[in-house]
Amino acid sequence: MAIQLSNGKARSVHSRRGGAIPILASLGLVLIALASFQARHAVKAQVPLAPTSAPGALVGDDSYLRSDRLGITFISFIHDTSAERYRNALILGAGWNRWPLYWDRIEIQPHQYDWSAYDSLLAEDIRQGLKTNVILLGRPEFWQDGDSIANLFAPIFADGSDSAGGDVPMHPDNHWAHFVHYAVTRYKPGGVLAQHNAFNDSDGVRVWEVWNEPDVPQFWRGGAEAYARLLKVAAIVIKTVDPKARVVFGGLLFADGESLLTEVLHHIRNDPLRDRYDWFFDIMAVHSYDDPWRSGWLTKVAQDKLATLDLSRPIWVNETGVSVWNDYPGPVWANNPEQRQRLATVEQQAHFLIMSAAFAWSKGVQVVMYHQLYDDCGNYPAGTDFPPHGGELCESGACFGDAFGIYRNAPGSHCFSQHPLANTPRPVAQAFQLLAEVFGSQPFEAHSLTGLNGEVTVITFKRSSGSRIIVLWNNTDQQLTYPFTTSGAALTAYAANGEILPLPSQTGTIALDLKPAGDYSYPDLEGSRSSAIGGEPVILVESARA
Repeated sequence: MAIQLSNGKARSVHSRRGGAIPILASLGLVLIALASFQARHAVKAQVPLAPTSAPGALVGDDSYLRSDRLGITFISFIHDTSAERYRNALILGAGWNRWPLYWDRIEIQPHQYDWSAYDSLLAEDIRQGLKTNVILLGRPEFWQDGDSIANLFAPIFADGSDSAGGDVPMHPDNHWAHFVHYAVTRYKPGGVLAQHNAFNDSDGVRVWEVWNEPDVPQFWRGGAEAYARLLKVAAIVIKTVDPKARVVFGGLLFADGESLLTEVLHHIRNDPLRDRYDWFFDIMAVHSYDDPWRSGWLTKVAQDKLATLDLSRPIWVNETGVSVWNDYPGPVWANNPEQRQRLATVEQQAHFLIMSAAFAWSKGVQVVMYHQLYDDCGNYPAGTDFPPHGGELCESGACFGDAFGIYRNAPGSHCFSQHPLANTPRPVAQAFQLLAEVFGSQPFEAHSLTGLNGEVTVITFKRSSGSRIIVLWNNTDQQLTYPFTTSGAALTAYAANGEILPLPSQTGTIALDLKPAGDYSYPDLEGSRSSAIGGEPVILVESARA
């Protein structure tokens, strides 16, 4: 896949509050723009865009939720740390930002470092009250060794060992160790950046992810042994500089099945320092796209693999999402299912997020991060742009792009800057806000999952207060009525957009109307499930019984 050059993120594809978002701009103006767009493209673009309101107005800092369980990738990046991006993420309840710290953009010449862009980026995260999942990624050309990194297997410390720690400096030949050491020293709580900005003692990076998708050749071709070494060096250096930091095994897409994970764990198992440094990682990360069920399934795959070695680690799904086809810059003309495989409608994108998070949390996942805040450039080079069209531009080059964003790109963006409803949220924004408000208010744990291969999937969670959260949806292409038995406590039902649904009763067995699953082209659906993205989910919140 191509690399998103505007912010450095490249995504790889597998196989391959009961209220709406607050209004800032006039909805009437939005509808006028939409009507004008549809009139110009009535013949060629047959699928209309869904009108949505603009981002909410600025709200006081103390009103932001900042959920510990939810984040968004690329809330900001080194080319854009605007207040608007942060506001648009915070108003939805995000608590985490995730972005890569590119080594090759920092060490511009051997032993010459320029941290200025990343200093500004992290400082803004801290000022906005966000926690940051930083990815250590990239390699300067002058430290390249084939598909790996020069002198990666050199000793970590100057005394010739991998375990000196303390005040022993890094070995002069281990360039990766030097980069990691400088990064953590600079960005940890109490580090160089924190001192320079007079931040609080707790302000800084405490979550360091070692590479991104090392099981995908686009990101890592050095092999399992070299990645195991990469992880080991980083973990030892990180823990030496900041013992309270947590190390994340680079988020896996499982594009090669379990191959890389199995081989890396094999190398770690045979390492004499594995027990001293707790297997060199504290958190396991997985990436789940296109089919929300994979968020739970890949979590279970990782848990089971670790269990074979008597290991247990918190799991994060720190990338999940699905791209849209019926909204610019997606292929809005793609009425043929073959043209839009693994691409959703804007409504299905919202449903995907709720289902993906529910599946992940049902398996005990700690943090879920949606990819991504804006469309930005997706998997396309910076500068990729074209006006909305009905397919006629496909003969002259790039004619559609990735539309993962919670928000549509603003005018003047690096890519895809010509949306008639620029800088407005898609329905997935309301779904994210709903998740933050329902699941972010107090601790919860998974209770049950039923109907995975049946007509209705039901996932139940219990809050620490004794209340319950039930997420359920229809897997069939027919409208269904589901009999839900209440506990007798107060019950509130939410649609995916956060609106409160009327209930015929608060006690006994309630007949819930569940909308059918829409057409979604997913050609290799696993198991006997009838749909990948089901119908609009309903979230029930049942209070604790007195």
